[in-house]
Amino acid sequence: MSDSNTTDFTNPSTFILLGIPGLEAAHVWISIPFCTMYVIAILGNFTILFIVKMERSLHEPMYYFLCMLAVTDLVLSTSILPKTLSIFWFNSREIDFGACLTQMYFLHCFLVMESGIFVAMAFDRYVAICDPLRHSTILTNPLVAKIGLAVALRGGMLVLPLILAARRWPYCRTNIIPHSYCEHMAVVKLACAEIYVSNYYSISVVFCVFGLDMIFIAVSYTQILKAIFSLPTKDARLKTSGTCSSHICAILAFYIPCLFSALMYRFGKNMALHFHVLIASVYLLVPPMLNPIIYGVRTKQIRNRLLWLFTHKGTESFLLVV
Repeated sequence: MSDSNTTDFTNPSTFILLGIPGLEAAHVWISIPFCTMYVIAILGNFTILFIVKMERSLHEPMYYFLCMLAVTDLVLSTSILPKTLSIFWFNSREIDFGACLTQMYFLHCFLVMESGIFVAMAFDRYVAICDPLRHSTILTNPLVAKIGLAVALRGGMLVLPLILAARRWPYCRTNIIPHSYCEHMAVVKLACAEIYVSNYYSISVVFCVFGLDMIFIAVSYTQILKAIFSLPTKDARLKTSGTCSSHICAILAFYIPCLFSALMYRFGKNMALHFHVLIASVYLLVPPMLNPIIYGVRTKQIRNRLLWLFTHKGTESFLLVV
């Protein structure tokens, strides 16, 4: 490693990303599942967007929120994986200081946005099940657009102070980041200053945003469960609960690894560094990969439309050949 990586400096022009420290020899092998998850996420989320756009019967609040989730997942996975794969495949470890801060902003902004979208989807399910007759009058298209805008503004405004603080810290120890992407705590830990402001603010965002969002979701589903159990027949209860199962699976796939990674970074001092980095990378790739699969399999309208597209195209191709 060159001396420039350890020489004193206050404004580094570039950072050096190590990938997964301690597992450099396995980078190519690790890239295979990472790349597979990314390809599935790209294809799956674009398929969701295409189906909802083409099928007019899916132009409803639930599917608009699903499209917001798909766009968020696309940005989230794309913000980290191309650079990670360039490290794994080409040993391209340098990243411009500004590009690092940009990656950090998009990463954390869209994490907060995804959490907000799950709250909006829980609200949609609450209205649809607890007050179905007023669903179309409450969740109108203008209100859905306002909710989407509020979710985006919340993510952008809450994350911006983290980036501004990270930009002003003096980095005079090293510019080597022991990570595969510019994660906030991995970067600010390199600062030769007291970073209590960044540390406390970031953990406040984690607990206030994700904690409050999970409380809102839990309250919504408590009311939903009460409404479901008050239904007269078992078939009605099963059918109604089935409309929420995909949303619950997606929530668990997002919040559990997200909170685990955030807490592990701050309190898991004795865990191996490569385990930290692996978990932090996987939790950003698994939800974008799983969400279109979950909704594609569990949502009847999307599943039927997808099957129709394949069978219709297959029939057309057969007739052309004949």
